[in-house]
Parts: sequence; C-alpha cells; structure tokens
Amino acid sequence: MRVSARQLDELIGRFRRVRVLVVGDLMLDQFVWGRVQRISPEAPVPVVSVTAEDRRPGGAGNVVSNIAALGGKAAACGIVGHDAAGEHLRGSLRALGATTDGVVVSRHGETIQKTRIIAHHQQVVRLDREPAASLDGASPRGVRDFVLRHRARYDVVVVSDYGKGTIGPELLGALAEIHARTPFTWLVDPKRSNFAHYRRPSLIKPNREEAAVAADLEIHDAASLRAAGTRLLERWEAGAVLVSRGEEGMALFKRTSRGGVAVREFPTVARETFDVTGAGDTVIAACALALGAGGTLEEATVLANHAAGLVVAKIGTATATADELRTALRQWS
Repeated sequence: MRVSARQLDELIGRFRRVRVLVVGDLMLDQFVWGRVQRISPEAPVPVVSVTAEDRRPGGAGNVVSNIAALGGKAAACGIVGHDAAGEHLRGSLRALGATTDGVVVSRHGETIQKTRIIAHHQQVVRLDREPAASLDGASPRGVRDFVLRHRARYDVVVVSDYGKGTIGPELLGALAEIHARTPFTWLVDPKRSNFAHYRRPSLIKPNREEAAVAADLEIHDAASLRAAGTRLLERWEAGAVLVSRGEEGMALFKRTSRGGVAVREFPTVARETFDVTGAGDTVIAACALALGAGGTLEEATVLANHAAGLVVAKIGTATATADELRTALRQWS
C-alpha cells in the first residue's frame, strides 16, 4: 500500500512535539574548504588553498542536529573531553536548542575530532583525533546512569553507536530489561563491537555490510537479504530491522501478527550523491521523529529515505529541514 503524501505532511507537522534523547558517541566535525591549483613540489600531493572552515557536531551530535533541523526537541547524552573542542561541541549543541545535561565531561580523555579537507566538492583527506578510551569507566557509567534516570521524560531514545566506547553492554542490557517490563520506543544505529549486546530495540538500522556481518550471511540477492533480515529480527529480538543499502535504497523487516516476517523494499529517491557523510544519522533521526509522532514503520522509512536523499546531495555533515522534506515529498507524490 502506498504511503500518502498528505499523511506524511501531517506527520512532519507533529515533529515539533516529539522529545528525543540521543545517547552515543559525540564528536566534533571540522571542515576545511579550499581549491587545488597545483601539486606540491615536496611530494605528489595536491596543495589545497583554504577558503573557509567550520565546525559542527558529529557522530551522535549529528543525530541531534538532524532532529533539530526537522523540528524535533533533542537532548544529547554522551562524553566529551575537558578541552576547548568539548566546550565548543556542547555550545554548538545548545545553539541548536538541544539540552546537554546528559553530556559527561571526562578529565581522562579528549574530545573526538574529525577534520575533513574538501576541495572542488571532493574530500581530499580526513584527519582523526581519536584518543584511547578512558580506563576508569566512570564516564560511560555516568552516561548509563543519566539515561536510566531520565529515559521516561522522552518520547523516543536513540542509541547512536559509533563504537567509540560510550555505548556498552551494561547500558544496552539495562535498556532491554526496561523495555521488557515497560515497553518504550528506542532505536539503534549499531556498530560491530556491540552486535552481541543489542536486544529488544523497537527499530535497529544496520547498513548492508553491518547486516551481513551481524547475520553471518553474504548478502548478494533478494533471497539472501531476506534471510539476513529475518535472522537479525530473531537474533536482536527487534521490533523491526531497517537495512540501508546505499544506491539500492532500504529494506524494512518487521514481525507480522501471525508470527511471520514481512519485508518491504524502498528504492532510493536520491537524485544526486555528492557526500554520504552522516546520511545514516539523518535516517535514524527521521525514523525517531516519525515513530515518536505516531507514524507507522512504513511512514517512518519513507520519510527517512527522502531525508537521506536530501543530505547526500550536500557536502559534509549535512541535515535536512522539515520544509525541504515537505518539498521533496510534493515532488515525489
């Protein structure tokens, strides 16, 4: 059954009432923009003449940015270092309208930073500042304690796992136990390091490569895709599994009332692709808002698909606004 554009427009209008707690690996993304006019005489590498620079929330922070751009109310929960980058990151999140009470400032580590150098709409190189995880464990415990104390204040919880240490078995196990007793809506953007620990999410969103590894199946056609999605529904005891497949779109797996598995494929709507940086963050943000606003899994997937199509046509860690999404839906319908 085709999802109605009118229903989707009404759903977007309800985003402003949805409160989302985003817990995950917070990062600071820096972009250095420039142009290349010559090759260095010192080595066979391009010389980039810098024309502009900016810094934006990355990782789980980009999920917060996307929720804010789409009109939702976001709260950030994660770890930053006791440094200038961490202070800038918290300030940037607050400037988006997000609350940062759940951001733990660690004195035992630095804020994760990723610097992308871009020339002529192409990423030339990425520089990562990624310190070793804190050994004392106090910061991840602080994140877990905040989530468990304040989870009920939010309509949706998003776990944005980049595999950097913020998300671990204790937090995931606690969320699964709470959900078993008192169901609530929580979504996971997974990473390999925690594949064994995800349990009972409302929706979990691996990409094709992650789905293949987690299911221990090579995905090469419709049959293997269905087998992998079905296995992950069981393995993760998930309400739904949404596999993002790049240029092939998305595939949604969910349980039926008779105990079977329903699968629906959604072709990509992207017209141009310049940069896929952060597209997964856009998908999980749109799904969270749609489900928090009372939408169905199919409606959430359609909105996420269109939102992702908008951000991959932009350069850098980008977001899609509610107005842009409405315009894209009108063109689609």
